[in-house]
Formats: sequence, C-alpha cells, structure tokens
Amino acid sequence: MTGRLWTTRVAALVLLLLLLLLVVVRLPWAGDLGIHAATVERLRHSLLDPGNPLVDADTPSPYYSPWTVLLGCAAKVTGFSVFVVLRLGALVGLGVLVTGVWRYVRVLSARPAAPPLALLCLVLLWGTAQFSWSGFLGLHSLALTVAYPSVFALGLAFHLWAWLARPAGWGVCLGCGVLWAVILLVHQFSGVVASLGALAVVFASRAGWRVWGRLAVGLVLGVGVLWAWPYYDFFALLGAGDGMDAVHRSLYRDLLGRYWLVLVGVVALGARWWRDRRDPLVVFFVLGAVVFLAGGVSGHWSWGRVLPAALIPAQVAVALEVVEAGRRAVRAGWACVLGAALVVGAWGQAGALGYVVERGVLPGVIEEKYREPWAGYHWITPWVGYGDVVMARKFPSRQIPAYGAYTVAPGYPDFFLPDEEARMAAVRAFFAKGVVGSVRREIVREYGVRWVVDRGVGLRGVEGWLRVVARGPGGEVLYAVGW
Repeated sequence: MTGRLWTTRVAALVLLLLLLLLVVVRLPWAGDLGIHAATVERLRHSLLDPGNPLVDADTPSPYYSPWTVLLGCAAKVTGFSVFVVLRLGALVGLGVLVTGVWRYVRVLSARPAAPPLALLCLVLLWGTAQFSWSGFLGLHSLALTVAYPSVFALGLAFHLWAWLARPAGWGVCLGCGVLWAVILLVHQFSGVVASLGALAVVFASRAGWRVWGRLAVGLVLGVGVLWAWPYYDFFALLGAGDGMDAVHRSLYRDLLGRYWLVLVGVVALGARWWRDRRDPLVVFFVLGAVVFLAGGVSGHWSWGRVLPAALIPAQVAVALEVVEAGRRAVRAGWACVLGAALVVGAWGQAGALGYVVERGVLPGVIEEKYREPWAGYHWITPWVGYGDVVMARKFPSRQIPAYGAYTVAPGYPDFFLPDEEARMAAVRAFFAKGVVGSVRREIVREYGVRWVVDRGVGLRGVEGWLRVVARGPGGEVLYAVGW
C-alpha cells in the first residue's frame, strides 16, 4: 500500500511539472514579465552600464540582479531573443525550486514520500479563490510567474535552509552567507522570506557557540556582498517600502478565499509544536505570521509579501504529518484529509490548464476560471527600434520596453528614478482631453518621443504631426511623430 501511495504522489507531481514545462513553452504574458524582459534586453546591449530598464535615463535599478545579469550574458553570447532566454531561465528556476524543496524536506524527514507530497502541497494547498503574485507558489501563480526571478530566489532559499539545517565547517557557513545575499539581490521580498526561514532553522538547531560564530561571520560576508553589488544600492531600498504600500493593499483582501485550505497545515503545525516547542517549521510560521499581521495593523501593506513565510511551513508540515504522524491510523486520517484538500485546491486552480491548451477545449466550468493573457506589443516592432521613446499610458508601458523601446513614464514604481512624478504628469497631460497642441509638442520635444501608442478614439482629431503607422489588437494605434 505504501509503495502504491508513493507512486501515486510521484505520478501526480510529474503531471504538475509537465504542466509547468508546457507553460514555459507558451510563456503566457501577464503581470511583471515586461520589466524582466526589458531588464535582460538592456543587459544584452550593455552589461556594464545598462541604465534604467524602462525609460531613457541613466539610473540604477534593483532589477539588475545576479540572476538577470547572468541571463543578460546568456542573451549576449547566444544571440537568442529575450523571450527564449526567459524560457531557459524559467527551466533553470523551476529546477532549482524542485531540487531545493526536495533537499529541504529530506532534512526534515527521511521518508521517500515526503518530498513529492510536500511539492504537491506547496503548489495545490491554497484556496479556491484564484490568486497570482510573484513569490507565491500556487499553481496558477507559478503558471504566470515561472520566468520571474522570484521563482529562482525561492528555490535558492530552500537550498539555503537545507544547508543551514546541517551546518558544518567554515566553508558551508561562509557559503550560506553569500547565498543569502544573492537571494536578497535576486528578489528582495523572497529574500525576506528566506531570512525568516534561516532564522527559524538556526534557532531550532540548538547549535553551539562555535557554529553561531561561524554563521555570524558568514552573515557579515553576506552584508559585504550586498554592499559591493555594483548595479544598485541595496540598502537604499530600505526606505522604499512606503512607496510600495498602495500596490500591495490587495494582499490583505479575501484571505479566507485564497488560503483556507492552508488551515489544514496550521493544524499540522499545532501537532508539531506539541511534540517540539522549537520545531523549525513552527518557528518559521510564527515569524511569518507576526510580520504579516504587523503589516496589516500598521498599514504597511508591502509587508504582505512575507506571507509565504507563513504558508510554506504550514504546507510542508501537513505533508510530513501524512508520512510520519504516530500510528498508521493517524497517518491514514491525515492522508484522507490532505487528499481531499489537494483535490479541492487543484480544482480551484484548474484555470491554469488554459495556458497549455486552447481555451475552447476546456469544459465550461474550467474555462470560467481561465484568465486571458496579455496580447503583447510585438506588432509595433517592425517600426519601433531599440532605444526609441514611445508615449503610452500605464498599461502599454508595462509591456513596450520588453521589445527594446523606452516609454516616457515607467509602467512600474521606480524608487531610483528622481523625475518619476514629472514623467507621469507629462503622460497625463499629453493624453488629457482638450489639451492644446503646443503642450503636446513641448512634451514630445522634452522627452524625445518618436512614437505614440493609444487607442484610436483616444487621439481622434489630433494635429497633423501624428501620423498613423499601424493598428494593433483592441483598437490600438501606433502613431509616428513628425513635423
């Protein structure tokens, strides 16, 4: 029976991984894919001085991380397009995540069924309300963010926890310090999750003062790596949190619908706490929950990005209870409860199937869960060249830089861009109803605009110096700026 259960879990995991691999092939566009593609594109053209990834300005950017620099090098050497490189990066990131979870769970349990079951829980044990955000490992979220640096960073985090759980000599401790810094540089929010998990592992290890001393030196080395990173000032980001709060307000909405299945894992954590007051998963969960709740109480909504620090230990804990809890009858009970929860969770995220098959093939009830990916702006590339400046509203500005062009205002908040507000005001003024032509021409001259993208009705009746060049999906029009 045990062998059949293990085979079933592995088969289910293989199907999920196959689904994600097919997603990588199609690479559905939504969310932040544009900024990551633009970052790799800038690095392909200039590894040493790429400038701002979104607008024509010489500013640093936290998106220039060790991971994106590596992808930029790959793009430069191979000549592959940015989207091919992102697909390759997604494969690597997915591999790092799977192997990281496998290693970390093997530290917690020697049972061979534990790692595949833990992976299933991390991907499926969420809620029934569809939810996607980078740094969150739900199936629907992974389907849209598998090419993001957050997946790679979380994979490295699991490897970090596995190494810390069995600290050895100086080499391991120093290596953990460097790895911790790399995770923070690759994806700052996932770096916070990694830090809380590392604290939990070290606290639960009951290590002696010699190991604590080595880890302290490794921590200092990691801080040195953060300080020495040449592409941006990591420590300057500590003051950027307030500017990100509005974007993250939604992380505190519909918590029950998004995460209610994780309550099974919270019960499992209670059982582990009863057996060991310093259980690493319990400590990890408490740290993550406290920071998340503190963000909600204080109005620092960006702290909501730490929620995976509470979700991950709960999801792993219930997988471990199924394979390790007491008597066989107890384990069977846990298996029944978890099996039902995973089926419900899989149904809640069934819309991800739409990213690998045609929408019309899906049954109606699943098709309703599917979200149409963004169309992209490849249709402007025959005319808009690398480095050209395009005037566009916020939504197009999230995608256009992925093809090499710049926009007047960034489509995403940019802490390092000193004139961000002025650029956003210029865009609003350009597209304002009733604005006089001289105002538009002045904005065009100031920012070196060569092209304008907008819906056809938005600029109806404009002056003769805007000429229609091409028409795209949804009624959008590409205008050339000329006199």
